[in-house]
Amino acid sequence: EMAELRFTESHEWIKAENGIATIGITRYAADQLGDIVHVELPQTGKRLDAGGEAAVVESVKAASEIYTPLAGEVTEANRGLESDLSRINSDPEQAWFFRVRMSEASQLNRLMTRQQYDDYLKGL
Repeated sequence: EMAELRFTESHEWIKAENGIATIGITRYAADQLGDIVHVELPQTGKRLDAGGEAAVVESVKAASEIYTPLAGEVTEANRGLESDLSRINSDPEQAWFFRVRMSEASQLNRLMTRQQYDDYLKGL
């Protein structure tokens, strides 16, 4: 069974399974950015605080920080993205950026469900 995606107000999606959170950007964020030209991914082993900047994505229009809503340690970065940036625009919910071993899984409870996120987008 697929873990339910959770969302942040800064347009990250989070999929948590077995203590590991996979994080990427939402369709809304990808559409706002337009064509992605560069990503900066975190180093494996880097410790991140909840709300901390974890990665950067640059498009022809703007650069945008990607934040982790969950504290923990980076276990993996998706290096495959660097050679296939178009995947972020074409399939943002599959084109993950990094994974974090969560130090406090209860932080997930602060994140929005898809329904809550969809309602949030309607107000933007």
